[in-house]
Amino acid sequence: MDITRYVTALQNDLAAAAAVGGDATAEAGLRLAEAVEPALTLRLLDLLTEAAVGLSGTLRVGHVELRLAGREPELVFVDESSAAEGAPAPGDDLSARISLRLPETLKTSVEAAAAQEGVSTNAWIVRALSHALDRRGGSGTRTGNRLQGFAQS
Repeated sequence: MDITRYVTALQNDLAAAAAVGGDATAEAGLRLAEAVEPALTLRLLDLLTEAAVGLSGTLRVGHVELRLAGREPELVFVDESSAAEGAPAPGDDLSARISLRLPETLKTSVEAAAAQEGVSTNAWIVRALSHALDRRGGSGTRTGNRLQGFAQS
């Protein structure tokens, strides 16, 4: 995704607005438009990051990451369904048991969702709980938005 064209368009808009005020104002507007380029780029990246977090919050499985290759951002969907079905994390022996009482309608909905995704009801519940805790920072308290991904140059 090329955000340079958006930054350039905003710079041109600023310069055009400044041109209305005369030659001195137009010159100041051009200098200002050039000076704000890094800030404009950063704000657009902030916007894309918030979009990724917002989109991730609406997904049933997986999440959206903002990845940077040099200065080029890319929104990428990361499917977590296969990772949840993989081997347990070190130290997890999957032997802990709890009794869970659910309304019959919720139980039916959970079983239907698990069947639709081709996983067991237990695996679906474990993944849903893990996903919910990951979003909350794992400690049960919201720590704010997380930024996850990588950058390449």
